[in-house]
Amino acid sequence: MVAAGDAGKVGVAERLGIEPGMVVQELGWDEDVDDELRAAVEEQCGGELLDEDADEVVDVVLMWWRDGDGDLADDLVDAIGPLADNGVIWVLTPKTGREGHVEPSDIADAAKTAGLAQTSNISAAADWAGTRLVAPKAAVKSKR
Repeated sequence: MVAAGDAGKVGVAERLGIEPGMVVQELGWDEDVDDELRAAVEEQCGGELLDEDADEVVDVVLMWWRDGDGDLADDLVDAIGPLADNGVIWVLTPKTGREGHVEPSDIADAAKTAGLAQTSNISAAADWAGTRLVAPKAAVKSKR
């Protein structure tokens, strides 16, 4: 049974599409990340988040990204490498008005450069917004 205070945490993991047994990699961790979101994802998938040194195929990448972190397009290309064919990348950025906020147009441009398509946005946590990126269907079909 989920305690009343935990209901929202599990909900965000479900909105991120996390399912039991999924392998989730976390990139860009720093002290400012939302620990409740991380805990909800771990609880939902049933395992710990993999770090950037992991070398296994992953279902979901959670990429914490802030303005000034470098070249988002390059990091997205790197994140695609271990991603399963139907995998998803969630770019988690500080919300508008927060330190490190990233303009949505910058995410869209970087996604396009990396060969990804933006499918949705969510409020992932109190201070973090999430942008869902996937490989376009035509690219997935050509891999087969």
